[in-house]
Formats: sequence, structure tokens, C-alpha cells
Amino acid sequence: MGSHLCEYLIKRDHAVVCVDNFFTGSKQNIRHLLPHPQFELLCHDVTQPLVSEVDEIYNLACPASPVHYQMDPVQTIKTCVQGAINMLDLAKQVQAKILQASTSEVYGDPTMHPQVESYWGNVNPVGIRSCYDEGKRCAETLFFDYRRQYGLKIKVARIFNTYGPRMLRNDGRVVSNFIVQALRNEPITLYGDGSQTRAFCYVQDMVEALVSLMESADEFCGPVNLGNPEEISIGDLAQEVIDICGSASQISFLPLPSDDPIRRCPNISLAKEKLVWEPKFNRVQGLRETISYFRSTSPEAQ
Repeated sequence: MGSHLCEYLIKRDHAVVCVDNFFTGSKQNIRHLLPHPQFELLCHDVTQPLVSEVDEIYNLACPASPVHYQMDPVQTIKTCVQGAINMLDLAKQVQAKILQASTSEVYGDPTMHPQVESYWGNVNPVGIRSCYDEGKRCAETLFFDYRRQYGLKIKVARIFNTYGPRMLRNDGRVVSNFIVQALRNEPITLYGDGSQTRAFCYVQDMVEALVSLMESADEFCGPVNLGNPEEISIGDLAQEVIDICGSASQISFLPLPSDDPIRRCPNISLAKEKLVWEPKFNRVQGLRETISYFRSTSPEAQ
């Protein structure tokens, strides 16, 4: 998502400093931006302090896939919490407006459906997902405390399942997993019975939402749900990917991981009201674009 955001901001004539340690990012995603006079790449880990003269900060740092954020859970917590502190301190120092990319994971395995921003969530604080869930919840707390204590201009977005071109092949989330397996005609690995639901938002829609939030009135800071409220079961999604790919893959069922949410879908009424935003891409459109990208970058799928 970061590369798409950089691209979008440059097209709107912003000068962009991209900060990444490339733990889950790829330099290939921003290679086409490197020659641009308004683009600067800085290899840096946000768990370390940063000095930069900027007007706006989008804090998107942290692996979003369970495969990656559970690989080094302590570093995940540090990225969420210490990374947020460092970015907030930078914003405070240069009087910049700052946006936190939070997550639908702050709702945990929700007992309210669809989820609204006033819902406090149902999160296991000691589970295998808590390094990310609780890390993001703590980051939200920090953002609002910096706003109350220092008058910082903040924005908090709760992002629901973004997908699209430039996802890593080993991302570990269902969309990329299903597409890669389908293009190889391998079994589609589906955890649980497939009845659990998610709502998937195409990356272009999400980037436009983030920029709309950043540009919204200062008194509106969120948190605000950003996502596509078109809910689908994971089993139906697997079949949809198989059909669009024209794949011979069969579905293989595996045990559901610990603390995996049963239902997840955003109520985006607040985003519609405050940002005058809602998704434009339907899921089939987005999947076709994403599958086309994976086909173009996967030798075995040619």
C-alpha cells in the first residue's frame, strides 16, 4: 500500500520521503519512482528516532500479515508502539499532521457486526495475534494522548483487509495465497470450514480514503473505519479466485488458527459522512487486476 500511496501523492504534486526498512516491502515496488525529483527513499526502521522536515506523516509501518507479524512478535510490538512514539515525536517537533494506519484487528473477534468505531473490541491480550492487535490498540492510545497533551493534529484510520497489485507472493493473507495457489493449479489451503467472513478493499480505493482522511477538517481525527463493506465468506472467495483464474485447483481444508475472527466487516457510515468517500472497485474488478499483476510477475503462471 505504501508504494501506491507514494505514487498517488506525487501525482498530486507532493514531495514524498518514503521511509522503509523493507522487512515486508520491496524496492521493486518503488523503483519507477526513484528517478523522480520529488521522491526520496530513506532506508530506516521506525523503531529508531527519525529527523526529517515534513508537513504530513503517514505512519503505515508494521507487517500486516499474521505470517510476518508473528515471525518476530517482539519486533512487531516495538514497531507498533515505539515506532508510533518516534513518529509522533517527529510530528511534534516539526508541527506536522500525522496519520496512523490502524487496523480492523483492534476489534479482535467481534461480538458486534458489522463493526462501528464506538465498539471497543474483543481482543485476546495474550494470544498469538496480540503482538499486532494490542500493538495497534496501544498506538491508537498514543495518538490520542499526544493530541490531548500536545495539541497534535492526528488522524486514525482503521483499515480493513486491503489487497491489490504489488502484494508479496509470500504475503500470507488469503487473497495472495489463493491467487498464487490457483495460478499454479495447486490445492487452495483454506483454514477452518470456510464460513468465516471478511470484507476486502482494493488498494486504489484505500489510498484515496487515506488521503481524504489526511485532508479532512482538523477537528475530525477519527478513528474511522476504511474498507469495503461487501462481505464474503472465505470459502466463497476461494471459489471466486479459482473461477477468475480458470484454475484446476481443489480446496484443501486445514485447522483454523488460534484467535482467528469469525466475522469481520466494516460499517463505513462515518467515512461516507466525514470524508465523502466510499469504495469504487467491486471485488471482482479488484481481483482481476490483482490476478493480472501476479500473472505478469510469476514465471510459472505464464
